[in-house]
Amino acid sequence: MILSRKLEYAMRTRVLSLTVPMMAPALLAVIWTILAHQIGNQVILPGIDQVGELLRHPTEDLISMGSLATNVLVSFVRVIMGYAVAALVAIPLGVVMGYYGFIFKFFNGFLNLFRPIPPLAWVPLVMAWFGISSLATLSGVETGLTFIYLDNIKFSMLFIIFIGAFYPILTSTIHGVRSVNATLIDSARVLGANESQIFRKVLLPAAMPSIITGMRIGLGIAWMCLVSAEMLPGSLSGIGYMITHAFTLASTDIVIAGMISIGIVGASMDMVFRHIEQKNFSWRRLAE
Repeated sequence: MILSRKLEYAMRTRVLSLTVPMMAPALLAVIWTILAHQIGNQVILPGIDQVGELLRHPTEDLISMGSLATNVLVSFVRVIMGYAVAALVAIPLGVVMGYYGFIFKFFNGFLNLFRPIPPLAWVPLVMAWFGISSLATLSGVETGLTFIYLDNIKFSMLFIIFIGAFYPILTSTIHGVRSVNATLIDSARVLGANESQIFRKVLLPAAMPSIITGMRIGLGIAWMCLVSAEMLPGSLSGIGYMITHAFTLASTDIVIAGMISIGIVGASMDMVFRHIEQKNFSWRRLAE
């Protein structure tokens, strides 16, 4: 009897865990359908079936701008490149700033001058610095398929994405390192650990949950900056460009499909970070 109740409770919990997350999207779909029917204007709000048709066929060409899948892939590559550079710079700098008080004082005031500046405020300066130069310009490739691929990676876009992702990662890394219990560091020194071992075996593992949180936040901001970056001169591809161009043609269904695609890709990448957190840093919740 007790076993059957436990099984029933487990099944009920499992069903709720699967259905509850779907309730909000289902409610949105119902409201969307009702509003689209009431408005009756595809430019203001297209039907959910129109947008769904675009999402079901992501490889079909859209108004001579390439397919939805191709543009999402181009945007994904840009985000990954700009975001990776931001992480490679921000994490080591954050670890050093968090550990050494002198370096923190040296850099903190200077970096804080630029922190409040929105990434989009850099656009005029970035355009003056980089223009429409790309990886193709750097590599010297001028023709062929390789040129097309490399020319899609503009330095101006990468810089905007870099700025957007840099500060959240840096701030979380500094916070994570400065939050490490000093007793752990002192104990490692007593046991004969050198500075390199303290960084690798004490500071980084203890600060990693905070660093991962910063990387999650930075990734979200990187995606937001990307759409704006793809509206810069010289952009001829990417989901941001597609959304902007579709808007000028009053193709609101493509605009919404593009927005949903950004949300799906961004949420999928965030799930990867959440999986890493749950798998490797579940001890953090027990320690708090």
